[in-house]
Amino acid sequence: QVQLVESGGGLVQPGGSLRLSCAASRSIFSINVMGWYRQAPGKQRELVASITSGGSTNYADSLKGRFTISRDNAKNTVELQMNSLKPEDTAVYYCNAHVVAGLPVRGYDYWGQGTQVTVSS
Repeated sequence: QVQLVESGGGLVQPGGSLRLSCAASRSIFSINVMGWYRQAPGKQRELVASITSGGSTNYADSLKGRFTISRDNAKNTVELQMNSLKPEDTAVYYCNAHVVAGLPVRGYDYWGQGTQVTVSS
């Protein structure tokens, strides 16, 4: 099992910035894909951004240009830099680790407990 712990959430004004961090219990080099998801009240959980072990990134189309995902292999962390925040960005943000392993191969998903991000004046 992969343990994931998020940090960095909080209250920020519209137009402000926030940086989230996700710490993994093992080398993220061995994790195929890590990403950030978010879920607002009454809505389904949605992908924010992801990054593969090879460094390839993917973003939700509506968030391109505002959010940036990165990783630090030495510290086993994945970061999410959020800029120009809007009230509609308010949600619980979750860290995700996706691992492909085994014979036959299977996909495994691990989740952090989430961190609250509130954008309000």
